[in-house]
This record gives sequence, structure tokens and C-alpha cells, in this order.
Amino acid sequence: MPLRDGRLSHDIDPSDRAPQDACGVFGVWVPAEQAARAEVSKLTYYGLYALQHRGQESAGIAVSDGSRIVVFKDMGLVAQVFDESVLNTLRGHIAVGHCRYSTTGSPTWENAQPTFRSTDDGGLALVHNGNLINTPELAARLDPGELTATTDTEVLTALLAARGQGGALEAAREILPATRGAFSLVFMDEGTLYAARDPEGIRPLVLGSLEDRGWVVASETAGLDIVGARFVREIEPGELIALDGEGVRSERFAEARPKGCLFEYVYLARPDTTIAGRSVQATRVEVGRRLAREHPVEADMVIPTPESGTPAAIGYAEASGIPYGQGLVKNSYVGRTFIQPSQTIRQLGIRLKLNPLREAIEGKRLVVVDDSIVRGNTQRAIVSMLRDAGAAEVHVRISSPPVAWPCFYGIDFATRAELIAGNLSVEEIRDSIGADSLGYVSLEELISASQIAKDELCRACFDGQYPIPVEQDARGKHLLEATR
Repeated sequence: MPLRDGRLSHDIDPSDRAPQDACGVFGVWVPAEQAARAEVSKLTYYGLYALQHRGQESAGIAVSDGSRIVVFKDMGLVAQVFDESVLNTLRGHIAVGHCRYSTTGSPTWENAQPTFRSTDDGGLALVHNGNLINTPELAARLDPGELTATTDTEVLTALLAARGQGGALEAAREILPATRGAFSLVFMDEGTLYAARDPEGIRPLVLGSLEDRGWVVASETAGLDIVGARFVREIEPGELIALDGEGVRSERFAEARPKGCLFEYVYLARPDTTIAGRSVQATRVEVGRRLAREHPVEADMVIPTPESGTPAAIGYAEASGIPYGQGLVKNSYVGRTFIQPSQTIRQLGIRLKLNPLREAIEGKRLVVVDDSIVRGNTQRAIVSMLRDAGAAEVHVRISSPPVAWPCFYGIDFATRAELIAGNLSVEEIRDSIGADSLGYVSLEELISASQIAKDELCRACFDGQYPIPVEQDARGKHLLEATR
């Protein structure tokens, strides 16, 4: 059951939720003699805190003291699941942690991570960011009834744990080449921390170093920063690494075929993260500049939709010469509510989280910048609210191309039928949301701003070109649940 004080929600309109990433992963190894001082469970807690934006349904940490692995996980935010007393019981020198948003399997306790399996010589705990596309094929290798959860992560954990005498490293060498889709994995046995990234490198994964020979693996560089780890490098696509007293041991289980997710730059990653050597904040500001050049308009003020539209709005204002201002105030303390609103309150809708600054926008021609449009309900409500507050004109600018295709690699987009850009032209969308004009940055300009070659990016949500073909029977959040 969800904790009664609610869960964080970035959704301005619950019926028009923003794209959700699969998860945030974190791992840490320190020499055993430093375990008491390093407090790996607390390092992991703070690492997950920095990655909370990547998943808000559940959180968990597994810790090894060299002889056994202990796992603690629950539904809710990192700060709700863990407190000082819980963290003090998680003692050891190796830890893996996870914050989840479900893409395969329902949001239940059984599906929370880390997943754990006993093995012939100990145990294995694993966390995963991404989404596999051959889960049924992999699950067919297991005996009926062997799965205790309904996630692709559970399937991977069961396969890796059935390792016999070869150990986790040998099992990974066998299983990972047969695994298809997006997977940034961090896992451990009693003595070693492992990390692996799919051959396409769709989801980010980075390596950092701590003082006194410690190592950290995280979904984003922001997860390294919060624990004082020094960025070393990205885990390469198709790479498997082992971290222990021997240092970093690296090998390849597949040839690299880079296809990093372009939408990480648009929305998913924290602005203070660096991906492929490029600051996410700098990229988003540059996209705003390009958006202004592609879709200029005469206006009095540029305002963002907080907070996702802020960097691009700054860039748009810089390039256009139109003053940047605050026209919408966001209530940062509103999470998901468990109180059902009355019809009267429901009609207020978006005002629970956003409210216009009437004196700033009244009589003004506004450029409203946001990162994407999913179903269109949020933008429709914002445009209406700004007009009610006295805006003379409302011009909407979007810092990504139209999102017209679903993602099967770890982002929980709506289906194509639910995506407004999957059914309507830009002009029809403009009419639907009630804006005076609507402009999206082009795919070419977004790619150029990322400074990554086009053929090294996954752009499927924008152009429908999937780098890894997905069979129909491997699609769907509940595909394993249908077999139970």
C-alpha cells in the first residue's frame, strides 16, 4: 500500500502525466576495513535521493558485509522508505540501491527492487534501469513457477543466480549477450560489485571513484556528486565491469552499437547531469535558442512551464531578445493526493499546482515554453488559465519535436493512440490547446544541440525508427502477469 502522506508527482494534471523513466540505479563498493566509516547504506540513500526524479513508486537498498546480503525495500519515496534506524541496520561494504517507476510489472512491493536470489554459494542482488524487449524469451529458460515477481528484472536475476560454480561473472557472460533491450544494471554478490550496460547504451550509467579506493556506479553524474565521488567515465555500451579489491576489471560481452536516448536531454535527466560529455542544462538552453530561431514571434515576455520548461525558456529569451519572466508559480509541496476532489474542486484542476501571476502577464503577449506535449491536457489548461488571467496572446513553444511514438526501452509513454501528436497535425494540436501559435523544435536542431551524431541516438519517440525491433508479444507493462 502507498504511504499515507502521498508520493511525489511531477504531474501538473494527473490525467496528462509526463513521460516517466523506468528507474534510478546506484551502487557502491569500499574496502571491507573501511565499512564502518564509509556507511555504504547512507551513501546509497543519498545517491538515490539525487536520482529520485527517475522513479517515485518504490525504493530499496541491498547491503553485503562480505558473508551475507540484506535487502530492505518498500513502496514510496526514498525519504519515506528509509530513516536513520533502518539505515543503521544495513551494515556492510557493498551496496546497491534503486528507485522505481514501473515499465514492466505493476507497482507492487513484490516488484520493487533490488531483486534478490539465493545461489549455491551465497546470494545475488540486482537493480535495473531500462526495459527488456525479449522478456518472454528469457523467461522461457526458467522453470514454471520460478518467478516470484512480474518484472523483466526478476527474470534477469533468476537467470544470473542459476550460476552453478561459475559465479556471477561467468553467469553474466552467458546471459547478457542473449539479453535485448535497454538495461543499465548494477548487481552484487557477497564480495564484488558489478555493472553492465546494453550494447546500444540507451540508458545512462557512469562510474565514479571515492577517496581511499572506493567505487560508485550511478545512473547520472548527479548521483556521484551528492556523495563526493569523482567522475571517472561512462560505462561503455556492451561493457561489463567488476569492482572489488582488485580494482576495476572490464570486459565486453557485446560490440558497442551506441544509441543513447535523446529524450534524456529533453526531460528525463537532471539539468546538473552530464551525458556523453555534454551538460544537460547547456543542451536544454541551446535547444531554446534554436527554437527561437526556428519559431520566432512578436511578444512581450517569455515564461516557462515550471520546472521542465525553464532552461529552454532561458535560451529562447536570449536568442529572441524578448524578456524572460515568471508568469506561473508552482506549488512545490503538492504531491499525489489521496483525497478525492469534489466536482467543484476538480474544475479548478491545474491550479492545485500552478497559479498565474496576474500582474505580470495581464495584457501581455506571452511565449510559453515547455519540454513536450503528451496528451495536450496540461497545455490546454495552461493556455486557458493564462487567458483568464488577462494574457493578450499565448504562443506555445516546445523544446522537443512532436512525441508521436511510444517507447519500449524504459520510458512509460502513452500508447500511440493516446499521444496527441500521434493523431493530429501541429495546426490541429494548436487548435486543440487553444494557443495563438504553436512551434516545436525540429529533430535536426535537437540532435545538433546534443552534439551527438544522429546515428548514435535513439530517436524512436520522435520518428518511429526503433534501433532494436520489438515483437508485438514482448510489448506491454503487464506481459508477465498475463502468464501467471
